Amino acid sequence: MDLQLHGKVAIVTGASRGIGKAIAQMLAGEGMHVVLAARSAQALEDVAAALPTTPLVHVADLRLPDAPAALVEAAVSRFGQLDLVVNNAGATRRGDFLALPDDAWADGFSLKLFGAMRLCRAAWPQLVAAGGSIVNIAGVGGRTGSAEFTIGGAVNAALLNLTKALADRGVRDGVRVNAINPGSIATERLQTRIRTLAGQRGVEPAAASAEMARALKVARFGDPAEIASVVAFLASPHAAYLQGAVIDVDGGQTRTL
Repeated sequence: MDLQLHGKVAIVTGASRGIGKAIAQMLAGEGMHVVLAARSAQALEDVAAALPTTPLVHVADLRLPDAPAALVEAAVSRFGQLDLVVNNAGATRRGDFLALPDDAWADGFSLKLFGAMRLCRAAWPQLVAAGGSIVNIAGVGGRTGSAEFTIGGAVNAALLNLTKALADRGVRDGVRVNAINPGSIATERLQTRIRTLAGQRGVEPAAASAEMARALKVARFGDPAEIASVVAFLASPHAAYLQGAVIDVDGGQTRTL
């Protein structure tokens, strides 16, 4: 299927590893000009070196209020337009609700919600001009609460609501806004959790991985490329009638409506 993305321009945040890296690889493979954004310069350069198109590497801490607007300005200055924003940056701290301090909550919201909100706001005029789109990477915790994931669940729920609100505005302005809820994806972060469980159980990581998958009632963990494929589809004209959609890519982990 030709996704008709060749020559278009995308910003991908959190592009230095995991899902963001896979998204950048997928979009570049479709011929898009990609702007890679994250805090780690060396990790971004490593990603950039492996892409089939020449990206713009933009090192930034998107928790800072002025950083998202500077990112949009850099993208447009380099490529002359902006067609897609993928808000993927942001990891939140897990743990006992009663032990999580205020600064952990503030940090969780400052990047994944406020960083995404500011980037959407800064990019909106360019996306209107291009008839472009936004894809927010949230997470299944925004739909199903968990005692050990109170910060992430709250942030993801807020990001999903923001998706719906911006999609409502986008009907008028010609900007499509959709979201993806990844389930348990085999990123470095998940591998760390698996190794921790393996140490606690005194078993091999493969056994700990299988135990964790059984607890979630899924056959396996997802691959970052599987999230990236959905992003590419949502960015394409083939998804032109999807507006405000929230797509669970989680192997069946979410069983509620």
